[in-house]
Amino acid sequence: MSSPSHKERGAGAIRRLARVPAAAEPEVLAVVAELARRLDERSADIAREMAFMMAHEIDQLDADAKLLEMLEASVQGNITTIIHVLANDIPIDHLQPTTAAVEYALRLAQRDVPSNSLVRAYHMGQGDLMRICHDEISTLDIPARLTLAVLKHTSDVVYSYIDWITLYVFDAYERERSRWMAAQGNLHSAAIHALLSGANADTAAFEAETGYRLGQNHVALVVWSTWDADVMGINTLDRLVRDLGAAAGADKPPIITAIDRRTVWAWLPFGRRVPAPDPEVLAAAVPLDGGARVAIGLPGSGVDGFKRSHEQATAAYSVAAVPDTPQRPVVSFGDRGVAVVSLLSENIDSTKSWVWEVLGPLAEDTPSAASLRTTLSVYFAHGESHLHTANHMNLHRNTVKYRINKALGDPVAAGRDKLDLALALQVCELLGRSVLRPAKSS
Repeated sequence: MSSPSHKERGAGAIRRLARVPAAAEPEVLAVVAELARRLDERSADIAREMAFMMAHEIDQLDADAKLLEMLEASVQGNITTIIHVLANDIPIDHLQPTTAAVEYALRLAQRDVPSNSLVRAYHMGQGDLMRICHDEISTLDIPARLTLAVLKHTSDVVYSYIDWITLYVFDAYERERSRWMAAQGNLHSAAIHALLSGANADTAAFEAETGYRLGQNHVALVVWSTWDADVMGINTLDRLVRDLGAAAGADKPPIITAIDRRTVWAWLPFGRRVPAPDPEVLAAAVPLDGGARVAIGLPGSGVDGFKRSHEQATAAYSVAAVPDTPQRPVVSFGDRGVAVVSLLSENIDSTKSWVWEVLGPLAEDTPSAASLRTTLSVYFAHGESHLHTANHMNLHRNTVKYRINKALGDPVAAGRDKLDLALALQVCELLGRSVLRPAKSS
């Protein structure tokens, strides 16, 4: 039999440190199980509200949309586990941490968010959950003696769970932080971040440390994997960036830095040449399996161009990374509508409401509405010419006329400014279902 790994030994030590709540009487456990059933009915709302509270009360937890998504998943996983423990009287030392909780701790370590923010979030969650439990227990028609016993046991279980899970995720955080700092050092992360964030960066020191020359033309990339990091990690993304550099005709190897286990930033160098990378050519360099995606900035010169191209690449990434958007392998800041839609993607809820107001029934997530949106968008892009639209879409001119009349015949669309209509259509094209109105069930 093989000896346990360092990770397995660490997990075992944490289980041994877990505080086991005192045993409770059967009538107490029965009431606690009823409390768990009530909590389970509203667990999604509890998790959402708790994550929102944590994100707004603790610095650095609300700085990234992906982090917020992972925070809510972590909270939901922990709430679900606590409810199962309460409902079934499961010993704390028999538990395994949820994947979402561990992944969130790893991501905070990778983003350099202080560990005290992670621990504080758990203690805030503990306090909020106990307040909810108190409120629920107060509505139960049980004797005062039993109420106190239920409160004590519930508090004991929740405290023991939080004590155990914080030990576990803090250990995962510290291990990942040590590993990540070493990886960042290998990829010149500190120098790159200092250059991007500093108004008066030492360019000579940057070039000496990284070997990358700033006094040239650059194209910035954000490259990420939509798969698990164990399937497509940093090394795979590094190779992809180098393939993209070769496809774009870069003069020398790119400079690359890891942002997390599934995301890298990169810059392709072009010397004095002003590059014009073809997104279709670059897309051909991206594996067809669909696991990798690329966002590209426009060419920029010198230090300012290095920064600006990166800003544009991250803006294109903000559009491409919105959940339920069309899965294109390469999105460029120069693509039609991306620059404006990147600003609108910062507040999806507000943008969705605006799209529905502007387009009315055209914003529905149905094949017929999609056909009308596409035709109307092409019509605006071709100077409102039925003939040019028909030629571009390979349709009969009368078919185009019919669709345009139907799209613009709706009172909502007909009463809108054409610029608003064209922009709303572009938002639908780039952000997809995230801004569309769900189809009505028959």
